[in-house]
Amino acid sequence: MEWRRLKARLLEAGSVRLSGEPADQYVSRSAAGPSAGTSGSLFFSTGGGRRARVGIDGASPIKVVHRGGGEADLFIDGERVGGRLEPAALHCPRQAYITVSGTCIFHCRYCPVPDLPGRRKEVGEIVEMVGSVADRIDAIAITSGVASSIEEEEAYVLDVVAALASFGLPIGVSIYPGLETPARLHALGVVEVKFNIEAATAALFREMCPDLSWEVVWEALRCSVPLFGRGRVFSNVLVGLGETDEDLKRVMEGLAAIGVIPVLRPLTPAASLTGQPRPSADRLLRLCRVHEQILRRAGLDPRRALTMCPACTGCDLVPGRDT
Repeated sequence: MEWRRLKARLLEAGSVRLSGEPADQYVSRSAAGPSAGTSGSLFFSTGGGRRARVGIDGASPIKVVHRGGGEADLFIDGERVGGRLEPAALHCPRQAYITVSGTCIFHCRYCPVPDLPGRRKEVGEIVEMVGSVADRIDAIAITSGVASSIEEEEAYVLDVVAALASFGLPIGVSIYPGLETPARLHALGVVEVKFNIEAATAALFREMCPDLSWEVVWEALRCSVPLFGRGRVFSNVLVGLGETDEDLKRVMEGLAAIGVIPVLRPLTPAASLTGQPRPSADRLLRLCRVHEQILRRAGLDPRRALTMCPACTGCDLVPGRDT
């Protein structure tokens, strides 16, 4: 099975059954996003930077057997695929990807974080976390919920970023922005930002995130490109909220036109969308082809990403990396 289709099937399923030798060192857990509060996930890799992140679920039809030492076999659709379990430094391979506040005052319909007993990490604690993996990472990525207000969260994240500068590593930041957020992050030496428009249309965004502003995120993205550069600004767009392929094509074209790389993130059904189906492998493959064409026309290349999701690639089909 070619890698692109294999990964699309894994993203469609969202999980694997894990058996074989003990694999605790290869299992990571999320404090933010739809995977927060789950039993964990792992990264299956076939080498060459090709990896997929999948949840662990004893009821999954797909099986991973750990042979020991990271060597593993994936059993899917009657085929066996040899590969490796890739250890995560913090949350993902080769990065310290840290959630600052694992709690949120907003209630986006797809996100379980507001209902989890999350907490805010201390600045010193975050510095220690990065220090503990500094010998096996190439970048630092910071994300966060909103503990009390958008403005207060930004100020706290700025303190975190300033404290991490001494590591001399590229830092990427993904938080809910205000209009001055891009300039403040840039002034601290952040190299990439990811501000998520989440939904393919404004109407869907209002339905999914009723307390937040689609327009503010778009404006922050527009302000970011002159500061960080074309291809150094990213935005997640969820696939599976009820949008059409044409909706996604339009929004990807709109983002690429201003120099922003869209990140197509398959929906992980959670919170009030728990019963919603995951997008199919066929749809993800179809959208990936469109995504690839749009990025090529705009001269944008996710392979240049230094931080965050486009550098990891585990959760998405990424043109240029998975194609």
